[in-house]
Amino acid sequence: MILIALALLVFGAAAALIFLESLPGAPGQYIAIACLAGLDTLLGGIRSGIEGKFHNDVFISGFVSDILIAFFLSWLGDRIGVNLFVAAAIVLGARIFTNLSLIRRFLLTKFQDARERKRAQRQQQSGTTV
Repeated sequence: MILIALALLVFGAAAALIFLESLPGAPGQYIAIACLAGLDTLLGGIRSGIEGKFHNDVFISGFVSDILIAFFLSWLGDRIGVNLFVAAAIVLGARIFTNLSLIRRFLLTKFQDARERKRAQRQQQSGTTV
């Protein structure tokens, strides 16, 4: 399920680069914040999958609700004259970097553990054959 969301994100970004020119003003900000929310949810899903806590229903509902909430907050801030877009972008950016750092840390730990197990197996095999 995460791969489908990731593929759709890549497809959407490629389609935007090919077919759309930059959107001026508020519509561009609304779409940008929705994309940040989607990326945050996608990385959170990858992280929960790595941790073994992934559930499709939670991911899908979170993906849709996060995008809608981010879009609505940006729209509301625009209507009342408060630049909530910047606040949302900062929060989502921080969450994206946190998820990326945790994913990276998990993958590095997994790689180092696998390398250590192989080294221990080689030592054990060389010790038993002597």
